[in-house]
Amino acid sequence: MSKAFTKERDDDPQEEPDTPDAALPSGTPNYLTPVGYAALTAELHQLLKVERPKTVEIVSWAASNGDRSENGDYIYGKRRLREIDRRLRFLSKRLAIAQVVDPAAQAGNDQIFFGAQVTIEDEHGDRQTVRIVGVDETHLAAQSISWVSPMARALIKAREGETVTVRSPSGPREITVVRVAYGDAAETQSNSH
Repeated sequence: MSKAFTKERDDDPQEEPDTPDAALPSGTPNYLTPVGYAALTAELHQLLKVERPKTVEIVSWAASNGDRSENGDYIYGKRRLREIDRRLRFLSKRLAIAQVVDPAAQAGNDQIFFGAQVTIEDEHGDRQTVRIVGVDETHLAAQSISWVSPMARALIKAREGETVTVRSPSGPREITVVRVAYGDAAETQSNSH
């Protein structure tokens, strides 16, 4: 039988699941900064209102051209629709359990909580600044680490001047909290570097 007459399966076992590697601990809300919440909401809107309708239009046009078995626009379009729908389901689920935490509300606090920008120093004297953000906001190049990461878990509730132990693949590491900033103070510090 020709591929043109076979039903495409939406539950292709080779496709990836709805959730990426960054899973939330069971039963916890999806903590997000206001910036992270806005980014996820904007992505959902872009996919739903712009990309999906455009892709549906392309698939419709490609399907009207006849033979679908060797129609690249149709095949790619259907694949892209599945990707968009998968991402829409994921974003909808994450936003439904989102709890927005504004780091600016912690301004002046020297203890580390969600949203803190923390400057740390390791046992070799190397300094690094990281921001503790939601699982969906993690971006290593921007030094944004998830609140569920081993480093963030070790840092949470520590204060400036304290030394904590971080469990890493190479073994435990001692790091000292040099500075803690929130909100405008954190933005000023990151813009000055």
